Parts: sequence; C-alpha cells; structure tokens
Amino acid sequence: MSSNRNVSRRQFLKTTTAAAGLMAAPMFIPASAFGANERILTGHIGVGGMGRGNLGKFLDKAVAVCDVDSKHAQAAAKTVLDKKNREVEIYGDYRKVLDRKDIDAVVVSTPDHWHALTTIHACEAGKDVYCEKPLSLTINEGRKMVEAARSNKRIVQTGSMQRSAANFRHACELVRNGYIGKVHTVHVGLANTNDPGKLPADSDAPSNLDYDFWLGPAKVRPYNEKRVHYNFRFWWDYSGGQMTNWGAHHIDIAHWGLGKDDSGPLSVEATEVKFHPEMAHEVPEACRITYDYGDGVKMIVGQGQKDIQMGTRFIGDKGEIYVNRGVFKASDEGLQSLKLKDSDIRLIESNNHHQNFLDCMASRELPICDVEVGHRTATACHLGNISCRLGRKIAWDPVSEKISGDAEAAEMTHRAHRAPYVLG
Repeated sequence: MSSNRNVSRRQFLKTTTAAAGLMAAPMFIPASAFGANERILTGHIGVGGMGRGNLGKFLDKAVAVCDVDSKHAQAAAKTVLDKKNREVEIYGDYRKVLDRKDIDAVVVSTPDHWHALTTIHACEAGKDVYCEKPLSLTINEGRKMVEAARSNKRIVQTGSMQRSAANFRHACELVRNGYIGKVHTVHVGLANTNDPGKLPADSDAPSNLDYDFWLGPAKVRPYNEKRVHYNFRFWWDYSGGQMTNWGAHHIDIAHWGLGKDDSGPLSVEATEVKFHPEMAHEVPEACRITYDYGDGVKMIVGQGQKDIQMGTRFIGDKGEIYVNRGVFKASDEGLQSLKLKDSDIRLIESNNHHQNFLDCMASRELPICDVEVGHRTATACHLGNISCRLGRKIAWDPVSEKISGDAEAAEMTHRAHRAPYVLG
C-alpha cells in the first residue's frame, strides 16, 4: 500500500488533476472520441468475488487491477495473463488507477462501504464507472454519487444486471402496458441469510490484507474473518444484508415494472423482523416490509416468508406475472410469447449489461441502470433496513429525499466517514 494514502480529498483531487490534466478540460467526451468501443481501457477496483466476475467481462480491455488484498490482485492479474497472454499493472491503492491517463473507465466491485468514495473520485478524475450493486451504503452517499456523475458528465452503470435479461424486460413491458390490469401489489422475495455459526474470536489480519485500508471510511474495529470479504454484507458498517444484496436486484425490477425509477415509496413499515440470537451477524434473518407508493400500489418485501418466493411477482386486477432468473410465469400462459403492439411502451433493450455500459460510454446516452436508477433502488433497500432496525413505520418524501417526523430515522440516512476517507 502507498504510504501517502492519508491525504485529504481536496489534496487527492489536486494531485490527481495535476497528474491527469483532466479537470481543466470538459468532462463530456463525444462518441467520436472513442470510435469503436474496443479502444476503451478499463481499470478494476476490487477483484475478489464479483470483482473477478466483472473482470471476466472486460478481459480485452483491462489494463489494471487493484485490491487491498494482494492475493486477490495477484489472482486477477494471473487471470488476464492466462486467458489473454498479457500482463496488467497491479495496485493496492485505487487512486493510482485513477491517476492513469490511458484508463477510460473503472469497474468498482469493492465492499459496499467503499462504493461512494471510489465512484465519486473516479467521476472527478474523468473516468466512467461500472459500480456493483447496491450502489451505496447510505441514502446520502447515493445522492452524492448521482451529483458527481452529473456534474462531471460521467456515465455510471449500476450492476443490477437483471435489467439486461430478456425475461425481466418482457415482464416489465407487459406490466407497464396493462396486460395484467392495474397492479395493486408486488411481492419481492429475498434470499435467506445462512446461519454463520458461532462468531470466532477477533484476530490479527493476514499479511496479504491491508485491513486499515479495507475498513476505509468505516469505524475502526478488530479484524475478524467473518466480517471481511463475502461476509462483509452481513454487518451494518459495510453493507445491508440480503436486503441490499438481493433487494437491489428484485426491487430494481419492481421499480422498473411500476415506472418508479425516479421516485420511491411514501411509507415503509417492517414487521416480523428476526435477528440472529447471538448476533453472529447484525442484519435481519427474516422480515416482511410493506412499501406504500401512494397510488394504490404496495410492494411487500419478504425474507423467510412462506407466501413470498425469491424474485418479483406483479399482481394486477386481471392477472399476475412472476419473474426470476431464468423464470417467467404468468396467470395467462399466452403472455410469455405475446408480441407487443407498435403503440405499446417499450423499455430500453440490453442483452448484455457490461456491453451496454461500453456502448453508452461511446454514445454518452444514459445506461440501462443509470446511477439515478441505482440510487433510487438502493434508497428503497436502505429505508427497509432502517424500519427493520428501529421497529417502526417510516414516512419518506421521494421528492426531497427526507424522512419526516422521526429524527432518529433521519439520522440513519447518512453516516460519518472515518478520516481521511471522507466525502466532501
């Protein structure tokens, strides 16, 4: 790791700007500047788990990999070498990636608590961004990510890749065009949270992991193998459990079908919430959360609920549609093969989420799961978690993006960042 990482954001941006010469020039890059998108070069920040999966989609374009776990970084570099017979640069500090003038875009696959800083800094350094879902750790972070993308004219794709699958798109188009009548209820099913067993004792971090940098903006806490890498998602400091893990996929589809990509619920109420009896992880193991959108539509998110299965189920007054990965079921069997009329609403068509990002880098059109879309979906997830944690109903204004009448709940829409890893 770089010994000079403890610099302020202002200092960081100043040095990055000087190195890259980017901020003095317009951030909008016309499509003609790229030509064919095979000329785009990518850097990859976070290359364990989903990071390795995302790297596999950009192997022809990847020129740098970065991870605070040196084993992850080395394994990712080896993947490129083995599959493409070429070497890539390895970094432990993402800012080194952003300093490179030749890199056009970064793919952010870090734990959730790092999404905001890396994405915002990348936008300010003139890079387009593919950021894994959920977009943010808090509602405030998500809005700042949108602002950074817009003010710097960056393309930011959220990794809610179900939008780029034909069965999800078809389901949402049928719903939008009234083929199941007026929708009054949507069921969203989350995966179960597996019992991790007894939480082991804290220990020293392994030598291959820069644990302080892994913590980054999160508060200092002793290392525990059950809180890092994949397990990060079950601790509030780093993620939001299956709500932000699978909810970021299935709520995203619910919003797409309902036309709520730029809006949100008016109230959120969690019931039947259960936590691990010994707190081997912090997030809920079961819940039933009702979202009221104020237009006669309610979305019920369920984890561990017998009547709500994994995926998204739209229920209308003339029928229903259930969709999940590789699954499409409708009360009217003919809906699966139905051809839309010329006059019907059509949604953005993408059959490859990563290619859609590259195409939009060239065209400068908003991608299928733009940063604003990812922020609104993540907001619904965060509101659900806030209600679960407090055990009461939350009133939300999707226009001002504020919780009303509950100061404690409102405080949970943002979180202090540990210096020097702070948002401006």
